[in-house]
Amino acid sequence: MAKNGIEGLPYYLGVRSLDTIASRDDRVCVLNILGGESRQVTPTSHAFSGGNVVFGTSPGRRGQVLETAAGDIPVFNNVREGLDAGLTFDTGVVYLPPSGVRDGVAELARVNPDLKKIVIITEKIAVHDAREIRAIGQAYGIDIFGGNCLGMADSWNQARIGGALGGDHPAEVLLKGSVAIFSNSGGFSTTIAQYLATEGWGTTTIVSSGKDVYIHYAARDFSYALKNDPRSKATVLYVEPGGYYEQNIEFDKPAVVCVVGRWKSKLTRAVGHAGAMAGAGDSAEDKERWFIDSFGVKGLFTPDAPHVSAKGAVVTNIAHIPSALTAVMRLNGIAPDFAARGNLGLKPWIANDQGIKLPDAIALPVVTALAPYDEQIKAVGLQIGAVIPRQNMKDKSGASIMDAKTQVTSVHGHSVLDLAMQPLEANFALPLVHEIASENDRAMLDIAVAAEINLVGDAALNAAEAAREAGNSPNTVMTAAVSIIGPKRVERTLACTKALIDLFAHSGLKDGRDEAFDWSGIELSDAQRALFVASAAEADDPRPAAMLRAVHARGGKSLFLKFLEGLGARLSRDAILAAIATTIAWGPLTRKRISRLTAETLPWYLRLYGVMIGASIPAKHHQRGSLCGISRDERFGEWSMAQFLYLALTGQKPTPEQVQPLQVLVGLLISNGPGSITSQGAKGAVSADGPQTPARVQINKAMIGCLSHSGYSHGGNGFEGMAFLLEQFGGSDLKDPTDPNHGLNLKAMALAFAEGYKLDKVASKESGAGEPRALPGVHHPIFRGKPVNYDPRERFIADFMEKRGVYNIFHAYYRELVQALYDVGATRYVFCVNVDAIIAALLLALLWKDYKAGRLQEKDLETAAFNVFIYGRMIGAAAEIDDHLNRGRNMDTRTPQERCEFVV
Repeated sequence: MAKNGIEGLPYYLGVRSLDTIASRDDRVCVLNILGGESRQVTPTSHAFSGGNVVFGTSPGRRGQVLETAAGDIPVFNNVREGLDAGLTFDTGVVYLPPSGVRDGVAELARVNPDLKKIVIITEKIAVHDAREIRAIGQAYGIDIFGGNCLGMADSWNQARIGGALGGDHPAEVLLKGSVAIFSNSGGFSTTIAQYLATEGWGTTTIVSSGKDVYIHYAARDFSYALKNDPRSKATVLYVEPGGYYEQNIEFDKPAVVCVVGRWKSKLTRAVGHAGAMAGAGDSAEDKERWFIDSFGVKGLFTPDAPHVSAKGAVVTNIAHIPSALTAVMRLNGIAPDFAARGNLGLKPWIANDQGIKLPDAIALPVVTALAPYDEQIKAVGLQIGAVIPRQNMKDKSGASIMDAKTQVTSVHGHSVLDLAMQPLEANFALPLVHEIASENDRAMLDIAVAAEINLVGDAALNAAEAAREAGNSPNTVMTAAVSIIGPKRVERTLACTKALIDLFAHSGLKDGRDEAFDWSGIELSDAQRALFVASAAEADDPRPAAMLRAVHARGGKSLFLKFLEGLGARLSRDAILAAIATTIAWGPLTRKRISRLTAETLPWYLRLYGVMIGASIPAKHHQRGSLCGISRDERFGEWSMAQFLYLALTGQKPTPEQVQPLQVLVGLLISNGPGSITSQGAKGAVSADGPQTPARVQINKAMIGCLSHSGYSHGGNGFEGMAFLLEQFGGSDLKDPTDPNHGLNLKAMALAFAEGYKLDKVASKESGAGEPRALPGVHHPIFRGKPVNYDPRERFIADFMEKRGVYNIFHAYYRELVQALYDVGATRYVFCVNVDAIIAALLLALLWKDYKAGRLQEKDLETAAFNVFIYGRMIGAAAEIDDHLNRGRNMDTRTPQERCEFVV
């Protein structure tokens, strides 16, 4: 039977004042009380509200109870059973699925004539059902809240009805004050109450209206109850797009309105609340204008532009609500309810600045977290290095990615174009420290690798030389040597590295270069000392002493080396390598840029780098104390990685002018992303060993996977560009490819070739042979179709060369050639000069004088091109190996059988 509502309204409204919306006197029945959400929320609401839930329903569960701190709540099959048991209620809360809400509301209204309020928690109720629910409420004289809401709460009455307003500890959030809140968002209702306390404002009543398409208790109803609530001196509204509920509403009390959702104007379907989709004239911008006009302010309130009036303010950021409210209330002569509690400044529990010196304004101090998180964070702080979750890594990489548009690959966030500008030491370190190494660490890497390159008397050199004499390709020669550097060959240096990390893990050391650090508290066991000290069999090895001399000569800083030198005994080469590796890894390790596994295996990679370079140098050049005639002390104390690579390619000591282009070449070749054949080979080898048991993965075998997946079509093909250039320049008297005054007419040479190529093209077509041979270094399947085309990688290097005043005749010829091909009609547009052309041009210019002098033959040029490719790819392979070792799963690179095909 219909009840009498408020006179003068065209519809039924029973709530006259906010102070009656939620109280401890309300008697509540909860539909679907044993559902997942209700089980979490209802016990807290019941206890906070003084035990006002009378019973609940859950079909088929009569006789069960919902346990709460305020006593058990009985459960019945339906509402009638509860009433027949002598229980009475005046408020219903609905947790039913969307399809059952209408029937649940009808049941509540039909069997209980004392019903005053229904709170619908359920979201996404059909509009048709929502209209029928509205009709039921109007017919029976029942106020309906929701759907898709969290109900109501009252800080004065210490009560909440429905959902989780105030969270798990509502007494801490619902602070008695003078501000009423009406919000389309349930979660933000609680957040706004918490934010208001930072300016000293408490709350009276909080209403979560919900934001389904149909809002039953809307802003106009709230404004009426607000006027009649003597406790509430002001209100805060949180408003989303969609609907006209807030239009032309006058508040008799000061109001701050937060309008959100400008971004939703671009949506074509609901995201989040079903009703937050704007139609015509009800977007976020429209609603902002409604309230700006209503309050008589010039614009939105922000800290920089605090537009307010005595009537109110409009914000678009909930963080601005407290200060906006304070400003509005100040104009009304109303002070906050209590002293401010805290502030909205960021209070990080954890910080990791990655070693970057931040400006004071953003270098936020870390605060102690709330319990129990403080103890959990403390435990994490004791963890050394990053912990990386494992996943299937087939055709994936956390180390490299290629930009499909530019075809430029990045390794650990650094593009190969940028890496081509870096010293080679930085590139060799990058895969394992995930950042650009410092000058000190680059010098240490030089020494570590230098100590491994001369392989005189080593089985690795014998294996390489046997492979070379058998006529194998350069990658196969290296493979033979790398196979010797197995787990037993690095067992001791890895153990030394692990011991150093164990010793200093919790010492507070942040920088491995900090030789002033006090290690007096570090206690070394006899077993650990024995690891570091050279054995009698190592007494004649001159390399450890040479390495230490080189560190001092280069001004290298290493706390770990200083610590080991303090032992007062002769150190082993393994110990020194471990100390250098730990120095390089320590900063990234403590900043959690890399895992402990990466740091502990770093010496293996350094040894492999040296052995691979050394294996590419014929055995006759490896002598005791010298390599290609260069003394040990000079190599250890002065030489860079670029110099070592040049020596390996030519057998000669390079000039500074020869080092730069080689550095660029190797940088460009580091990686083509995880899809390249070499990367797949390296990743597959790790996958086959089983990265989930990291100790079983042989890093040398994974490097062999890279080497075995390079070949004359992928690696050796770099010679094709040089061979093409030799055809064009071999008969010339060119002396210096870097001299712009070379005396050759490049344009005429290019036109002559282009004319011949055009004729070959016509002849091939007429004979049915198809297209003539592809031109190495010309054209690219991505960079094509425009009148003039460019490979951005080639342009980057060309611009770099131009800025440095570096000339390369072979590159200049390529530029003339692509234009000539178009001019004579051999191509439809000007093809690009691709990155392979500039690689061939740079490498041939490096080797030209030796070639013309007869010191190098074409076979030597081919070997050099292949080796340069491998030098770059060993860096990229190290990145993929380490990444897959840390992230991958066992056998995750295999192809499922259903994706394989049998070809007849």
